[in-house]
Amino acid sequence: MTLVWTALAALGVLAVLGVPLARRATGRWVVYGGSLLACLVLLWAGLAALDAPPETLVLPVGLPWTGAHLRLDALSGAFLVLIGVGGAGASLFAIGYGRHEHAPARVLPFYPAFLAGMALVVLADDAFTFLFAWELMSLASWALVMADHAPDATARAGFVYLVMATFSGLALLLAFGLLAGAQGGYVFAQMRAAHPAPWIAGLAFALALVGTGAKAGLVPLQVWLPLAHPAAPSHVSALMSGVMTKVAVYGFLRIVFDLLGAPLWWQAVLVLLLGGITAVYGVLQAVMQRDLKRLLACSTIENIGIVFVAIGLAMAFRANGIAAGAALALTAALFHCLNHTLFKSLLFQVSGAVLVATGTRDLERLGGLIHRLPVTAVAALVGCAAIAALPPLNGFASEWLIFQAVLLRPDLPQWGLKLMLPVDGALLALAAALAAACFVRAYGIVFLGRPRSEAAAAAHEVDRISRAAMLVFAALCALAGLFPGLVVDALAPVVQPFAGGRMPVQGGEDWLTLVPVDAARGTYNGLLVGVFILASAALTAAVVHRLGSRALRRAPAWDCGFPDPRPDTQYSGDSFAQPLRRVFGTLAFHAQERVDMPRPGDMRAAVIEKSARDPVWDLLYAPVGTLVARVSDAMNVLQFLTIRRYLGFVFAMLIVLLLALTVMQ
Repeated sequence: MTLVWTALAALGVLAVLGVPLARRATGRWVVYGGSLLACLVLLWAGLAALDAPPETLVLPVGLPWTGAHLRLDALSGAFLVLIGVGGAGASLFAIGYGRHEHAPARVLPFYPAFLAGMALVVLADDAFTFLFAWELMSLASWALVMADHAPDATARAGFVYLVMATFSGLALLLAFGLLAGAQGGYVFAQMRAAHPAPWIAGLAFALALVGTGAKAGLVPLQVWLPLAHPAAPSHVSALMSGVMTKVAVYGFLRIVFDLLGAPLWWQAVLVLLLGGITAVYGVLQAVMQRDLKRLLACSTIENIGIVFVAIGLAMAFRANGIAAGAALALTAALFHCLNHTLFKSLLFQVSGAVLVATGTRDLERLGGLIHRLPVTAVAALVGCAAIAALPPLNGFASEWLIFQAVLLRPDLPQWGLKLMLPVDGALLALAAALAAACFVRAYGIVFLGRPRSEAAAAAHEVDRISRAAMLVFAALCALAGLFPGLVVDALAPVVQPFAGGRMPVQGGEDWLTLVPVDAARGTYNGLLVGVFILASAALTAAVVHRLGSRALRRAPAWDCGFPDPRPDTQYSGDSFAQPLRRVFGTLAFHAQERVDMPRPGDMRAAVIEKSARDPVWDLLYAPVGTLVARVSDAMNVLQFLTIRRYLGFVFAMLIVLLLALTVMQ
């Protein structure tokens, strides 16, 4: 706890110094370098807390009668590791990337404050401290989203994000109010000891799901992600997507598994339903995006859905006393949180490198970058393969564990769970297939083929520090995929108190084989799979090189049916996504196409118009926005009343509140 407190104090000092340092050329080195060191300290403290007794600290600030309670236990330590890893990687990348920031004074003060807010959330042990840290995290990230405030899209993104962040904090405030009860026990230890009525516990669960789901990106609360992530600087997007959404997952786990006690089966059904819908909805949105960062933001929605499916499985098994299944599902959820932090941070760093090298994020203006950005292309290939859940990388290991939890299929008595398990299995399979197609498209269009613009043709590799950050995260993706058993064993102390059990010890298995429940049900060995893939690829290349070159024939190169060598005749991102758009887009996003092809002899240009609507926005947020605008217009007259009428309104409201208090007593 001393190490953590020292790191938080250092981040606070850096936030204060960020204002004057922004005017100096060395400012980014001091702020980002100091943030890097602080995040490494948080990483070390989190690793030490995984298998250590909880530590507590009470500070004489906050509410006068409680103070600020901090607690570092195994669950806090696990997410402190994610903050440390993601924050250290983003800070290292930002040292090089930060030289291209247009307004460093709008970024440097808020960046360490954002890191401190996220760390303080996972350490909070009372409702006031939790909500204070939550709002600090939200406001600092909002300021970073608004750093490049000139474009209209940024202003809209900041407005939507601020509204959703406020809504999230309000829902959590109400949830903690219900858990605190009439006695006002705002300390988490008091909430654990309390036993609220079932309807109060159910309402608190629903509010916690809404509050944390709005910050994580659960459908239908995900509307801010595709707007905010592209607007923020790339290293900030890496933190928001790879780390902040996991802090929201932490908040949900802390409330549902810790403060509320054992989950109920109907709660698991709701989480499974929202998780499955979120996974498919997010990846469908990602497939149709042209903006690289917006594509990655939509992919975050998909991965959050996958995490919540695993959490829902853990809740279902725990509610029915199946400790082995609960341990497997909760371990898979935490493992996928780590994996998403690694490969999504890597991919947002790649997007930043591409933006610096070319000045654009539009897929249709990129291409051929594998020859101009070779190191970035290798890192991007690892990240795309990992997020597409291809073995032997880390994304496959955690998603394989989630599928093992789905296929465990014990005899659950509730019909809702019997129905949701196969449905979620099918939705996860669909999401995995679409994710593979999405990132084959993204990598192929960005790095392969020929440049589609002069900017792409003139691109050059980014600085060494940015390349080093990307290569470190690519190596971590590979290591977590090759040795998943080590990660599973490290997560066991986190899982055991909440699941009632743990997965089998993986360290003693031959060749570090990953065993979900027992060897008879299925095993996976990332190391052997990786060796087999490398050996078979090398053997295939050797055979083709030796045997294929013996019979040499000379002929014109195959031009794929396009003799025109211009880059705009090659396969585009829209071409790749067109079949998926026609199959799924019409149903999910009301996708439409209008083709105006002139007849022979008509000199008009051919026109193809494409449109897609977000049904969540149209059905939920647009009507609410219209209603708020109308109510605001109707109540605008209130600002022109006399002082006597204002006093009358205050007196009437006081009477109403006193009557309500009397009725409640």
